[in-house]
Amino acid sequence: MSAFAFAAVAVASALVAGCRVEPRERTDAEARERATGWRGIVMPAAPPKPDFTLTDTDGNPFAFRTETDGYATFLFFGYTSCPDVCPVHLAGLAAVRRELDAAAQRRMKVVFVSTDPGRDSPERIRSWLDAFDPDFVGLRGTKAEVDSIQLSLGLPPSVYEEPDENGFYIVGHASQVIGFSPDGATRVVYPFGTRQADWKHDIPKLIAADAG
Repeated sequence: MSAFAFAAVAVASALVAGCRVEPRERTDAEARERATGWRGIVMPAAPPKPDFTLTDTDGNPFAFRTETDGYATFLFFGYTSCPDVCPVHLAGLAAVRRELDAAAQRRMKVVFVSTDPGRDSPERIRSWLDAFDPDFVGLRGTKAEVDSIQLSLGLPPSVYEEPDENGFYIVGHASQVIGFSPDGATRVVYPFGTRQADWKHDIPKLIAADAG
């Protein structure tokens, strides 16, 4: 079993079929810290950061591995119409990032990949992310491209529910944030339910981490 696949199994309870979940991981962070020193879920190995290119909100190609080299990077797949999981994760990351000193802020990147390209235009993604942190990176590709990236990380492809009478639909997607250390290693997975206290504990560690 690959490290990515192992991680997917380890956080199976954090996968959502519609952005509606209150996982037990909320109460497990302190136990993980006692066991591993991290409040997120530590990968059993440190596989390299995936290498993919999507389009950013300015219409430019964004090569994920190259553009995030040397940064503690947090990768999250979601969509701007998400009612809970996506805004909760991004709001928590944004709040904690604001509390870091300027040097630490410069060494951290948050990358959001839309799982709903039909509704998530570049302009909509940018406006939505700006409400959290204007430095957050927004990426967009076709559903096939994004599904392929998710599968390469051991995550399930996104699933669209049937639209309601108003045309609104929910997108089921993986609810975890993947943390990469500045040396390009995949280090920690953060399930839905990760609290600001957990981000405060782990972000400085990730900034300083290496694969050794």
